[in-house]
Amino acid sequence: MFRIQTLNKISPQGLELFPRGKYEVASELPNPDAILVRSADLHSVTIPESVMAIARAGAGVNNIPIQAASERGIVVFNTPGGNANAVKELAIAAMLLSSRNILGGWSWGGSIADRADEVPELVEKGKSRFEGPELKGKTLGVVGLGAIGVMVANDAVALGMHVTGYDPYISVEAAWNLARSVERADTLEGLLSRADYVTLHLPLSDTTRGLLDAEKFRIMKKDARIINLARGGLINEGDIIEALNNGKLAAYVTDFPTAELLGCERALCIPHLGASTPEAEDNCAVMAVRQLMDYLENGTVKNSVNYPRCRLEFRSSHRLVVANRNIPNMVGQITTILAAGSINITDLINHHQGGYAYNIIDTEQPIPPDLTEKIKAIDGIIRVRALERG
Repeated sequence: MFRIQTLNKISPQGLELFPRGKYEVASELPNPDAILVRSADLHSVTIPESVMAIARAGAGVNNIPIQAASERGIVVFNTPGGNANAVKELAIAAMLLSSRNILGGWSWGGSIADRADEVPELVEKGKSRFEGPELKGKTLGVVGLGAIGVMVANDAVALGMHVTGYDPYISVEAAWNLARSVERADTLEGLLSRADYVTLHLPLSDTTRGLLDAEKFRIMKKDARIINLARGGLINEGDIIEALNNGKLAAYVTDFPTAELLGCERALCIPHLGASTPEAEDNCAVMAVRQLMDYLENGTVKNSVNYPRCRLEFRSSHRLVVANRNIPNMVGQITTILAAGSINITDLINHHQGGYAYNIIDTEQPIPPDLTEKIKAIDGIIRVRALERG
């Protein structure tokens, strides 16, 4: 039986997928095989030695110690695209809010609520204070063309906007789904110089932290608007507040409020609502659970942030899965040990990502524990599991 520890409230639609009798699922569980998490901070807890996988029901994994997990052979999964529609809808709403001053008009309307019969006349006199440009015909720059960015770009096209996208690492799948009218920007600077609106849809990393700063704001159009529903750290906060206060930028809509941004009149702060829909929570939980089950039962790695995608259809009832450092002759050493033990390999796949590699090896004979231990003893091997298909 596999033991799954949940560290947050997880949608029942996901948890119900775990077969009874084959999985034990609880929030308090000693020696779990895997952890299912949303926002709980795993940097501050001790992850048990028994853990083989961590699944995040969401896209961001800043709450998970990725490097430490990789060193222990713990595969970390996320659920890209599970909340894509929810974030896409909020991004469209954010563009409208940044343009039409709907929130300003709403607040002003509340201030005259006690004027009774005067309200209609006051509305007609005061409405010009809250006018703003339409989206149609304007240029939207989409930075990051993953699942969310592609959906935002396509819907912006449908709204009559000119859309330019920038993503030097766009996947083939994303490219296929992107509307043909979306133009490709060769550089981030080129996109920024042409855009009336910029929306960010990329992860936070050492290379993207502070991606937009004073230097980037200087090359943008006056009164451009920026939408950031990805990660707060993508933008230099002090620089954007200055750009808003001096009138360079018209508005900044962010899903990551801080005290400083809340005090800035042109910053529209949303309390981290990007994925806060019941549909998104259900989608992410279902994806996370399915990925965990496929890994624990079949050794399949899909949507991992630290190990390579790896899948192999079962060619026999016996399977060995091996995580190792990406160094020469690892596969050769593994297969030599299997051959010496008279184990015939039916099929094998090896993929690597960065400093780590992952292998799925199907064999005609069951793999005895002594051979498993010999493989574990190879320098550079991180984790070995023998699976049997019932």
